[in-house]
Amino acid sequence: MVAVSASAPGKIILFGEHAVVYGQPAIAAPLTAVQVTVTAEPGPPGGGLVIHAAALGQTVAAAQVAPDSPLFNALVYPAQLLLEHLRAPMPDLRLTVRSTIPVASGLGSGAALATAIMRALAAALGARLPDDALNPLVYEAEKRHHGTPSGIDNTVIVYARPVYFVRGTAPQTFAVARPFTLFVADSGQSSPTRLTVADVRRLHDADPPRLDALFARIGEIARAARQSIETGDLDSLGPLMNENHALLRELTVSSELLDRLCQVAREAGARGAKLSGGGRGGTIIALVDEADAAPVTAALRQAGAVRVLSTHIEQSP
Repeated sequence: MVAVSASAPGKIILFGEHAVVYGQPAIAAPLTAVQVTVTAEPGPPGGGLVIHAAALGQTVAAAQVAPDSPLFNALVYPAQLLLEHLRAPMPDLRLTVRSTIPVASGLGSGAALATAIMRALAAALGARLPDDALNPLVYEAEKRHHGTPSGIDNTVIVYARPVYFVRGTAPQTFAVARPFTLFVADSGQSSPTRLTVADVRRLHDADPPRLDALFARIGEIARAARQSIETGDLDSLGPLMNENHALLRELTVSSELLDRLCQVAREAGARGAKLSGGGRGGTIIALVDEADAAPVTAALRQAGAVRVLSTHIEQSP
């Protein structure tokens, strides 16, 4: 066989993080400015599956990685799930992983890695792997990272399109009446999503009525945001982002730096801003008009963002 490659984008959650775990809707979009790419090449006969993670400077033989190792969860387990799905033996292949997605930043690095590994491995084996079959496999891999994942990361990354998502139902695409631009500011602080998800669960267990009310309002915001996007009402979209961020602060998943990044983005001209993802680190997103792009970028960098990316949500055909 010749070498084959597969890629997967990052993702950003526009609305609904954390509440989506409790049955409320969420909206997410792919972040194509960052990617995971996996290249599969033939290995020596009897060599088994070898995975080289370029960013980590690590090369591992899949058969020799301990099941309790983080490298097993990130690299080997997705490959195992795919091989079990295909009922295929361990192949003699070398997978090389390259990623520009920051780890533990709320940009879906784990789901993107699993997606790219499975796609590259299936392509190398000449197997057909439609998105509808891939998505539940990536969700299983996500459980190793997050415990009780919402399912939104794997869904938006596998399908690579904006989705309206309610846990337990099929993802829905929806119309985008007017294109808009989101800036994604990386705080440079990592925070595993599983930790914030677990902390929010403890808050809910301690006071279900209060937390259910917060989740319900976040769900209302997500539904209103979908309507704003479908009608092209960007004037209402920004305030919805701001309110969603305030509710996430009540869930204790923001941080001083994330709050500051949101504030300076708004002061520099952004229509709205909020944290995106698990929180306490990772990223914020800001709705920015082209005329305000330069001052918002400068303000975010001065306030501590280690990098600022942009993604353009295109108008539906």
